[in-house]
Amino acid sequence: MIIAEDSVIFREGLVRILTEAGVVVAGQTDDVGRLHELVSTHRPDVAVLDIRLPPTFTDEGLRAARDIRERHPGVGVLVLSQYVETGSPLRALARDPRGFGYLLKERVADIDELTDALKRVADGQSVVDPEVVTRLLGRRRPAGPLDELTDREHEVLALMAEGRSNEAITHRLGVSGKTVETHVRNVFAKLRLEPGRQDHRRVLAVLAYLRR
Repeated sequence: MIIAEDSVIFREGLVRILTEAGVVVAGQTDDVGRLHELVSTHRPDVAVLDIRLPPTFTDEGLRAARDIRERHPGVGVLVLSQYVETGSPLRALARDPRGFGYLLKERVADIDELTDALKRVADGQSVVDPEVVTRLLGRRRPAGPLDELTDREHEVLALMAEGRSNEAITHRLGVSGKTVETHVRNVFAKLRLEPGRQDHRRVLAVLAYLRR
């Protein structure tokens, strides 16, 4: 794994807790140019990037994430943010959700959640911070297909938005796998997602509200 973060204290702390958890950190930097060198040299499973990096502290991290994914499709990218940002990070997710994650920095304190996110991103899945999902589900919006979902279907969609598999949703909600499959099918049907797009229907369902 490679880490790009401008805060030395945060970066060193992240390296320490991940190393203690058995994760191999091949390199760390606060420089985008150096980041690309490290990724090219080590070809890590995942690159962890702050959204805002020097010199402007705007979107250097996201642009670096885009470049890494274009140059090294096999490298997963997990971007970190101090605040809930529902614009650029989610547009990046919408363009290509495979192997892409977005977490708040406060999530780093939960090592199990962090390592789980890293594993899922390395496996080509998408991960969205639960707090981002909660904010988006709770905000006011025009009436639309999402309003047709039942409370349970909203729960299932929220867990899908975090990048959870059907099996993980089954364990979280304490219901059978067949029940979860039924809820997922209902979500797809109510959001008018045709079966022909099976590979990405989960992501499209999530983006139905992440994009608005």
